[in-house]
Amino acid sequence: MALTREQMAQRIAQELEDGFYVNLGIGIPTLVANYVPDDIEVMLQSENGLLGMGQFPTEDEIDADMINAGKQTVTALKGASIMDSADSFAMIRGGHIDLTVLGAFEVDVNGNIASWMIPGKLVKGMGGAMDLVAGAENIIVTMTHASKSGESKLLQECTLPLTGAGCIRRILTDLAYLEIENGAFVLKERAPGVSVDEIVAKTAGELVVPDHVPEMNIPA
Repeated sequence: MALTREQMAQRIAQELEDGFYVNLGIGIPTLVANYVPDDIEVMLQSENGLLGMGQFPTEDEIDADMINAGKQTVTALKGASIMDSADSFAMIRGGHIDLTVLGAFEVDVNGNIASWMIPGKLVKGMGGAMDLVAGAENIIVTMTHASKSGESKLLQECTLPLTGAGCIRRILTDLAYLEIENGAFVLKERAPGVSVDEIVAKTAGELVVPDHVPEMNIPA
């Protein structure tokens, strides 16, 4: 069974390390803030100028002026910093982000990512994605494995305008966790109850399948 958005966020949260400065992109990545492990401390950064982002607020905690890059209301941790966008982007462009989690429309076997534009459709725009893929060494893309029409988002070559070239190494979809190695997707984990055959059928780019592909560990 495919992972829910919340389960995808839970799996990505397992990649966080103590002391990390982490930027969470719009969409599924923002949910990671709700699943930071209790035994580590990370600083979540939003390119609109918040460092020290916390979980989504309860009804009693909502502050309409405290928002993330996706204009969702958020909370701030003790010691958080609010800054202008120039300082926020200087942090990104200066290579001070340890991990970036981004959504995407397409990723290909060469590590290219298309995440900002679909010709003929109204989308929110580039945001900070182009700066993030250029300034971050460690990026995880999270997205559904296929579009609503069933077309694979993991391609041999991206068809949409690129956000960045050769910058993606890790991908978490609702079906699988994959890494890009030597010009191919390598299947590392599969979602609980999802078969290797289904993943193969929904991956358009070259896919390497090891002899054993473990199921992800998703907490109940």
